[in-house]
Amino acid sequence: MTIQEMLGIDFPIIQAPMAGVQEHELAVAVSNAGGLGSLPCAMLSPEGLRNELTALTSQTSKPYNVNFFCHVPPEPDAEAERHWRRALAPYFDEFGIDPDTISSQAGRSPFSAEMAEVLAEFRPPVVSFHFGLPAPELMDRIRGWGGKILSTATTVDEALWLEARGVDAIIAQGLEAGGHRGFFLSRDISTQMGTFALLPQVVEAVKVPVIAAGGIADAKGVQAAMTLGATGVQIGTAYLLCPEAQTKPVHRSALKSEASRVTALTNLFSGGAARGIVNRIMRELGPMSSDAPAFPLASAAIAPLRAKAEAKGSGDFSPLWAGQNTSGCREVSAAILTRELAGVGK
Repeated sequence: MTIQEMLGIDFPIIQAPMAGVQEHELAVAVSNAGGLGSLPCAMLSPEGLRNELTALTSQTSKPYNVNFFCHVPPEPDAEAERHWRRALAPYFDEFGIDPDTISSQAGRSPFSAEMAEVLAEFRPPVVSFHFGLPAPELMDRIRGWGGKILSTATTVDEALWLEARGVDAIIAQGLEAGGHRGFFLSRDISTQMGTFALLPQVVEAVKVPVIAAGGIADAKGVQAAMTLGATGVQIGTAYLLCPEAQTKPVHRSALKSEASRVTALTNLFSGGAARGIVNRIMRELGPMSSDAPAFPLASAAIAPLRAKAEAKGSGDFSPLWAGQNTSGCREVSAAILTRELAGVGK
């Protein structure tokens, strides 16, 4: 069965869910163009999720995907937080920020029974996960309305783990991919490999369809992935300049500049390893810092720095998420881009 047949879409193109840079508009545009639009939900409240799904389903009758995180929230660690704020202290001084006024809210929550209740009202055809899978009873709820379940693997072991738990398809996320690594069995970066090394190994190891993700930016990249056994591709970075994305001006500017050629994995913005364009704070603290608290706790202390800098037109403290291949980023509609990625022109 092709991914098109499984998911009810025209093209084997899945728009990657990108929390913080998109809402329902991008998902609607991709789904209406024949791909699978995705809505990132990890940063939404139940009410926000309901509002976004109401808007999405009023604008498309095509299949769509909703995406959630499955991380285990860490226990707050006062000592770790003190270390982190001490590392950021010079920047707080620079911007006149009182650390005592900073919230400790992380802003990212794993999939829960409460969110599943909201989903049951809409019965989304596809639900995807990052950082593993939720509890079996939550997966059973999705299956109960006929929903297909996808999840991300960054190693062969993770792919086998997901297959054993009954996912319908696996997203093989190569090291080139922008945003957060979906790893969950190990946080060892040395286990991570590039898309075109990982993909054929996962295809060989599992029987379920495999979707390639990471470094794919045009129709030729899509075809290369399909040649290596992928049944579909998931693409995020190329959509960041589309008008339907909520990518902020400082992020758009970075994507259009030569700076976009240099990306790195960093834990500074959330505590989890994620790929973005190298900026001031990544250069000065180093992209991976032992001072950063566990995911997603690092985000609270850095948020006011980001806000102050962005107000001045600077992305020095912003998570400028991007994959290693930004060549596909263009200011065209998501519909045009989706069809071009599928090799059918405009």
